[in-house]
Amino acid sequence: MSVAAGVTLGDSEFGASVCNGVTRIDELISTELSQSEEIIRDAVRPPLHAEGTRLRPLFTVLAAQFGPDPNTWQVAVAGAAIELMHLATLCHDDVRDESQVRSAACRTTSRWDNNVAILVGDYRFAIASRLGSRLGTRAFGIIAETFAELVTGHMRETRGTANQVDLLDHYLQCVGEKSGSLVAASAKLGATFSGATDEQTVRLSRLGRLVGTAFHISDDIVAIASNSDQPEQLPATDLGEGHQTPAMRKSLDGPNNNLAEVVALLQTATGMVKAKEAVASYAAQARDELACLPDCAARRALLALVDSTVSRHE
Repeated sequence: MSVAAGVTLGDSEFGASVCNGVTRIDELISTELSQSEEIIRDAVRPPLHAEGTRLRPLFTVLAAQFGPDPNTWQVAVAGAAIELMHLATLCHDDVRDESQVRSAACRTTSRWDNNVAILVGDYRFAIASRLGSRLGTRAFGIIAETFAELVTGHMRETRGTANQVDLLDHYLQCVGEKSGSLVAASAKLGATFSGATDEQTVRLSRLGRLVGTAFHISDDIVAIASNSDQPEQLPATDLGEGHQTPAMRKSLDGPNNNLAEVVALLQTATGMVKAKEAVASYAAQARDELACLPDCAARRALLALVDSTVSRHE
């Protein structure tokens, strides 16, 4: 059986087809970046098979299965454009957060200075725009709107929240704008170009936002739980890079602001419990969307992805 993003795809023929679709996206990204000038080429090409880089391409390809033409070239181009946007943000994140543990897709900050890393991110955004321009006005508009929402989420996270705003709501909104938006766009573009119906496209886009947001929160939960006794080795996720959940922020405001003690507090803190409840809520909403889609191998694979998003932090 084929596996992508940690999800078993079921039928071997279907699984192979989906994996081939994801590979086409990878190859297109590699081809586009390899055509850059020599002075930038080595810096802009990421290791595409690093963990955490599969969700958006997989969602693009799975959403495309609901239309009559899932293998059209536009699906691969759309998937590559969205994934390049994600890869660009990783470089900018590493610089902004002064991260000591670099994301796998942005090795530049450990080899050159932060200015180069920023330029690498900018270049990836430029190539994403170039790919989007091949897809027509409507698709380019979707990509541009996604970019704007992505930046809004990062700005909201960077500036923090006003005292009157609930910290959990603030955190969830940031995650939705930063991560949910990208998966929503992946699903919307994949469904659109494969010829899925308008209703299916809307549902798949909503599904993508729900799963993308839940996956990010689950990543944060796993980062804390798996490194609770070694906080200095937190992986390069939001929690590891200093973007605290509500529970962490409240703990840091208290008398015991040592990171190790904060992580220990998060094991039972109300904020972490609510984060897990949020994942479960998003998953339930995602299952409701899936229930309204045609029963097929792609729907079953998406359901498995939803289930794995919840189970990975249990």
